[in-house]
Amino acid sequence: MSSTKTIGIIGGGQLGQMMAISAIYMGHKVITLDPASDCPSSRVSEVIAAPYDDVDALRQLADHCDVLTYEFENVDADGLDAVIKDGQLPQGTELLRISQNRIFEKDFLSNKAQVTVAPYKVVTSSLDLEDIDLSKNYVLKTATGGYDGHGQKVITSAEDLEEANALANSAECVLEEFVNFDLEISVIVSGNGKDVTVFPVQENIHRNNILSKTIVPARISDRLADRAKAIAVKIAEQLNLSGTLCVEMFATADDIIVNEIAPRPHNSGHYSIEACDFSQFDTHILGVFGAPLPAINLHEPAVMLNVLGQHVEAAERYVTENPSAHLHMYGKLEAKHNRKMGHVTLFSNEPDNVVEFGKGIDF
Repeated sequence: MSSTKTIGIIGGGQLGQMMAISAIYMGHKVITLDPASDCPSSRVSEVIAAPYDDVDALRQLADHCDVLTYEFENVDADGLDAVIKDGQLPQGTELLRISQNRIFEKDFLSNKAQVTVAPYKVVTSSLDLEDIDLSKNYVLKTATGGYDGHGQKVITSAEDLEEANALANSAECVLEEFVNFDLEISVIVSGNGKDVTVFPVQENIHRNNILSKTIVPARISDRLADRAKAIAVKIAEQLNLSGTLCVEMFATADDIIVNEIAPRPHNSGHYSIEACDFSQFDTHILGVFGAPLPAINLHEPAVMLNVLGQHVEAAERYVTENPSAHLHMYGKLEAKHNRKMGHVTLFSNEPDNVVEFGKGIDF
């Protein structure tokens, strides 16, 4: 690790940008592959501007880099398999394939990792919805391509079936029963192929299926927090994890139910840049290089607020009124409604008093 390496990051959004910053602090060089030459990562790295499935561009990236990683799941696994050399992608493409397809993901979680997931069934057409028990509530999700609520249909009554049937006939889906949960939580875990390190349990509040607020540590019992961490570590060990993984979960009164995994640093872990002695991006870079991983310490309880396109001015005013808050803006050129433009982290023992943007300070 002492010598400078070149790391290639597929995806130049905010996650790629923050990965690159961590890598640069460690003395490494970064090259990013992204369709947009002016992507957020372009401020801190060299950019190869090309589509993610451009095999020639992937080969160019691989040829110039010691190690490759990715900032999101929608990467062409077949294209990567065609260009990577042995050990060049420590996360591997199998983890990509698992996390790209909810059917594969549910099978991995329930059968291989043997963790608790919400009751589900695979749906290949509207015929698979004919006999569902409408006394229960469900969410139908396309097996591939969904994010931030896209490719989903909530089913609470017969009136919802028309849209659900259309979705089921358009793509393979997973039908999940709604879980009665107290909190949505997540756990960040990082591995180096041998060992793992785990972050505090995070409590997540969503608005319109987009993360709005993360509270650390999550307001759950120590017993449940220990169980959530143990589940994340179990999944990481089953994967021989390299780099950072986020495990999204539901906390009920007495159990933890796994919802999904994301094989990369995650929006809910952004607080770790200021609130922990090592961030999720630091441990990701250390992990993909196979370096020793530190134990993670939370300095103080913290809150992270997402800044969406409609919140930019409010966020900028907020940090002038709260100078101890940390503002991160990602350098996206256009502030679109509901587009993640940045985040704010601040230390607080009173998370309910930290008001989300769009709830009282969206003026």
